[in-house]
Amino acid sequence: MKPHQPFPHNFLCDHKVVEHILQQIDPQPGQRLVEIGPGRGALTQGLLERAGALDAVERDRDLIEPLQARLSAIGDLRIHRADALEFDFKALRGEGGPLRLVGNLPYNTATPLIFHLLDQAAAIADMHFMLPKEIVGRMTAEPGSKAFGRLSVMVQIGCSVESLFEVPPEAFDPPPRVDSSVVRLVPLAQPLVDAESMPSFCHFAKKTFSHRRKALRKVLKGVLTPEQILALGIDPKCRSEALHLHQVIALHKAAESVAEPTA
Repeated sequence: MKPHQPFPHNFLCDHKVVEHILQQIDPQPGQRLVEIGPGRGALTQGLLERAGALDAVERDRDLIEPLQARLSAIGDLRIHRADALEFDFKALRGEGGPLRLVGNLPYNTATPLIFHLLDQAAAIADMHFMLPKEIVGRMTAEPGSKAFGRLSVMVQIGCSVESLFEVPPEAFDPPPRVDSSVVRLVPLAQPLVDAESMPSFCHFAKKTFSHRRKALRKVLKGVLTPEQILALGIDPKCRSEALHLHQVIALHKAAESVAEPTA
């Protein structure tokens, strides 16, 4: 058996930043709080003190026992040793209230983790995450900007998204090589794409933004003709990155309609 290799971490250690995050979350007793990657417990302690109970998802076994020993007396701390990328948050919710997710997300898996959580948004009340500033910029990007792409679309069709404040590298131990931002995601009561169409929309969005700076007629060749794109009031020569959210949705509906077999 291979010896255990520690996971890379950038631990939040600035108490002012921790307090600022807790103020934004405003945890209350009775809420279903879940922290992803509690690490050394910088946020965990404050969450427990305010809410009295907390589930935490941590994959690094070397961190779990010290965390449990130090903080279990403060409140009901339930640590699940698991990879958040594979964790079933819907099952954790069960028949209870929706989950409030919090975390300083691992930078190397932040984007796939966001996609995983979007798939389980029905179980989630809101999310407050520390992420690389660049990723938050893509999540909140406006159409026509260089940052607007697949991540922007997939987040914005299912959530309201707000960048709250930036955090410098020196707030972490060890300092990361990038600036960070704290973001708030609130799942929409009615996502802009229905659940039945979501798998095909995910595939369509991936294709549409695979070459964001190419003309749309080239990117969607074999899916929609230039004439079909123009019929939606969209210039076939425009770039994918210039599309508005409602235009991506309209293009997907047209592509689904074309793909439907005739009776």
